Amino acid sequence: MAKRGKKYQESIKLIDRHKYYEPVEAIELIQKTAKANFDETVELSVRLGVDPKHADQQVRGAVVLPHGTGKTRKVLVFAKGDKVKEAEDAGADYVGSDEYVEKIQKENWFDFDVVVATPDMMSVVGRLGRVLGPKGLMPNPKSGTVTFEVGKAVDEIKAGKVEYRVDKSSIINVPIGKVSFGTKKLRQNFATIMDAIIKAKPASAKGKYLKNVALSSTMGPGVKISSQRIIDALVDDEDK
Repeated sequence: MAKRGKKYQESIKLIDRHKYYEPVEAIELIQKTAKANFDETVELSVRLGVDPKHADQQVRGAVVLPHGTGKTRKVLVFAKGDKVKEAEDAGADYVGSDEYVEKIQKENWFDFDVVVATPDMMSVVGRLGRVLGPKGLMPNPKSGTVTFEVGKAVDEIKAGKVEYRVDKSSIINVPIGKVSFGTKKLRQNFATIMDAIIKAKPASAKGKYLKNVALSSTMGPGVKISSQRIIDALVDDEDK
């Protein structure tokens, strides 16, 4: 294992590796331990008690974070007819059809973060399955990226919509903002995404659902969070 830098070693001293922190405590610690000379992204990592090999235990969805992610996302839309103008008016960065399929296939072009497609364009987009799929860029109805409401889809993505999806290791990794957001905004983004993940629990999932929850910054160490305190905090918020 590669030796960590001096800043990382200083940061890790602030964290009790055996403690499970309350959400707000963890967020405050992340801000204290983020010592890079750029605005680090705060990443949420959740290991779930599901078996993603089973179709009925896939956990996937999308949610608009109240304060966005702090990153401007480039959107490619596959559409035709009046949906082209609708996507452009909403602020899509690229809108088209076969010309973008060709550009991706021949030029290995990936200057975009999200792909949206109208249902009638999926036969065109399907030709890109082998290259978009492994990168997690394939449009999907569950994440709201296959839709005739392209204007709404682009608006939500630009406003801070994030997609969450369990991987082969039963883990979801998703950004919840930047260190510069401060505790309140990060806490609200964290609560929004955790609420969505909890509500997405498959009926067939047995035993403990939230196995491990942790936050980390781009260059900083991870901070473990008590899953029970997350649930308690979400209930408290609903009561207010």
